[in-house]
Amino acid sequence: MSRIRLVVAVCLCFVLVTSLASGKTAKEGPDLYKSAIATARSEIWQAINNGQCGSATAAITVNGKVVYAEGFGMANREKSVPVDRNTLFNIGSISKMYVAAAIMLLVEDGKVSLDKPVRLYLPEFKMADDRYKTITVRMLLNHTSGMPGTQNANSFCFKYDDNLKQETMNTLARAHLKHDPGAMAAYCNDGFTLAEMIVERVSGRRYTDFLNDRIFKPLGLKNTGMGLGEIKDKPVALYYEPETGKAHPLETISILGAGGLSSTAEELCLFTDSLLAKDKLLKRSSLAEMRSAQPSALAPALRNPSFSYGLGWDLIGLPRYDAKGIQVLGKSGGTANYSSMVYTVPDKRISVAVIASGAESGAMMIALNILDAVLVGKKLIPNKEKTVSIPPEPQKLPQGHASHGGYYADDTKLGRIVFDEYKDTAILYLYKEQEKTPAVAFIYSNGYYHGIKGDTYYFQRAGGEDYLAASISAFGIDRIVMQKVKPVENPQRLKIDMDGKVWLRRNVSPFESIPVTRSHFVRSSLYNDLPGYVFFSGLKRIGSPDFAGMSFDSVRDQTELALFEKDGAAWAWVSDMLYSPKETAIALRTGENSVRIGNDGYSEWLAANENAVLSFTRSQRGRIVVFSPDGTPTYDSARDTGEAYAAKGSYIECAGLADDAFTIKARPAAASEKK
Repeated sequence: MSRIRLVVAVCLCFVLVTSLASGKTAKEGPDLYKSAIATARSEIWQAINNGQCGSATAAITVNGKVVYAEGFGMANREKSVPVDRNTLFNIGSISKMYVAAAIMLLVEDGKVSLDKPVRLYLPEFKMADDRYKTITVRMLLNHTSGMPGTQNANSFCFKYDDNLKQETMNTLARAHLKHDPGAMAAYCNDGFTLAEMIVERVSGRRYTDFLNDRIFKPLGLKNTGMGLGEIKDKPVALYYEPETGKAHPLETISILGAGGLSSTAEELCLFTDSLLAKDKLLKRSSLAEMRSAQPSALAPALRNPSFSYGLGWDLIGLPRYDAKGIQVLGKSGGTANYSSMVYTVPDKRISVAVIASGAESGAMMIALNILDAVLVGKKLIPNKEKTVSIPPEPQKLPQGHASHGGYYADDTKLGRIVFDEYKDTAILYLYKEQEKTPAVAFIYSNGYYHGIKGDTYYFQRAGGEDYLAASISAFGIDRIVMQKVKPVENPQRLKIDMDGKVWLRRNVSPFESIPVTRSHFVRSSLYNDLPGYVFFSGLKRIGSPDFAGMSFDSVRDQTELALFEKDGAAWAWVSDMLYSPKETAIALRTGENSVRIGNDGYSEWLAANENAVLSFTRSQRGRIVVFSPDGTPTYDSARDTGEAYAAKGSYIECAGLADDAFTIKARPAAASEKK
């Protein structure tokens, strides 16, 4: 054991002993949590070793006391700084719990009513759909507003931008609703941005000041606040790309209420514990409101229970625990660079949290397994019986199976399910432009369609719509994964040919996060057997020559397309993102190319007509990204230094603030310089 690990182990033993020594029975000793701690360590190290995450932190609290807190991996590899219990990570959507608590404090103050319209508190809130007038504050917090989803443009950055609240308002003013307010629950980030704005408007204070005075200071939360990019003089966990090992600039998310806070696993547990103890932060009536279920309208159609939202919570129960009379609340969080999960058992005052660097860390399952070990250790639930996994016995496809074939989509992907009657199988193909690749192969057995990885699916019809549902055995719940695309009776066409057209994003902040660059270079597609639809950052139903709207009522984060004329070309708004066609890019010349950002702040683009090696001069706040001909970012000055190679057909994006200047020098690439 290294000296660092030995020190951590000694400190951990001290934490366990001192946390449990006061007023506990003999069986409430450190050994009670031995299995839970072993679970945390083994599963987190496994996630780190297999590349799911780079570092992590975990904690357990019982009755408001920390019984376990530990860090894993390196917070800063270059300086060899390990993660410890005080290292901060971005917590993503767990931030929603804090704005929900803030709203409930204002409810208790008599300044906000959950069932009053949002526009009573934000008169400037408008949408292009009159139904918005009936959206209430409660609907913002339980995902039933019907609003499209998320303000993504320039929300995930390296620098906080308070203007994102107004940008959200601007985007919503152009948007329609995907369903009647209150009709169903489809995850919606924008509702929590509006809730953040209500807190500021009603209290007359900045949101972060309100949180500090009404939540953080009263609860003693010294390591919870703004995103990592805004943190000074505190230990933070950097995110490193698994493929390159390069660190990204510290992430800051400007939509604070929806997902912009940072914290430690220990303080996540202490905060959720405050939502369990009567009168510690909120009154009993407020806590009951937050724990009340908002089941989706689709829930009765599913074969097993589904996620039920509370106010801010993702789930207010899980079947395995419900059967034992134990309510479990949970909230997950995910950003471009971090992922997190917190569970709490309100009647036992037990909380478990895991946060990790890496968007696919598996924090949700790791935290559940830790919680399970705690509850087993306390003899509140029996240990899980180990079962042998037996592959399903293939059976003939059921009668009428062919009616389930066709196109399906979620918020980002288009797929097609095709049945093979001779092999009694089905395949879900996913499309990338016109190319389709098999994603899931199903066999049918005992009423379900089984994937080779053990996933279990079925088809369900409800309210005139068809869905592909998945049964998640680890949680004992079902969820909708894709909705079927309905034929359009009188298909419309857009005024320009959208098939295979390349679009370049223009409203780009130079501080936008590296993973978001995938939204800067996109292609739109049409499909002959899907008349009336266009795929442009998600599937859209064409409503007129200038407009294509949302296709589904229950899919999260949908966008709308609006075409308009600018400088003699057709430009496009895709909800919050502005695009121009590739023809608006300036041809890159051999030698020196000068670029200046205009007063509108829009990014400028150049197109490489020959293979070239590029060198750059830019302002400190300027950003240059090189995209290969297929749209893959190959160089990003936010992460990379030195010269860059641009193959013929590449595009170069210059992003900055108004009047920022760039110089791009291009010289022909020798064969030995090509990468």
